[in-house]
Amino acid sequence: MIAPNDLITIDLSPQNGDTWGDYARTVILQNGAVVDLDGIENKEWKQGLLMEDFLHHELTLFARPETTFEALYYHMNNLIKAKGFMNLDFSGNLGHSIARRRDDRVYIERGNRIRLGDVALFTFEPHIGHHGSKYGYKKENIYYFENGNLQEL
Repeated sequence: MIAPNDLITIDLSPQNGDTWGDYARTVILQNGAVVDLDGIENKEWKQGLLMEDFLHHELTLFARPETTFEALYYHMNNLIKAKGFMNLDFSGNLGHSIARRRDDRVYIERGNRIRLGDVALFTFEPHIGHHGSKYGYKKENIYYFENGNLQEL
């Protein structure tokens, strides 16, 4: 049951023909209406969403076509930990390539030495939370490189 003041994460996998996409967002309800970041009254919820924005911004500073999925995994997980959060993903990954078949996805995980520039599109979707909290946050965007520069789809 959704309460008038609640935190909700929407995670969708839309499909276009044989190609799967991905979209996830944590949204905040106050008095039964979705509020933007500036209007969030719950300090913990606001901190979680601000951290998601910080991680996506850090991605734009760190990721290059030659960056490996593994390097991105370690860099971002170190930041998550340093900022007092933890990675809530069951598999520990932070995103994946966009592929026609789910089994063909390349994940942002330890041991994956494939370069980001070797895939056409990839998601970045850190699922994070504070230690001991019952709340989690997720923001997923799809990225690609154009002329060596990271772009958001």
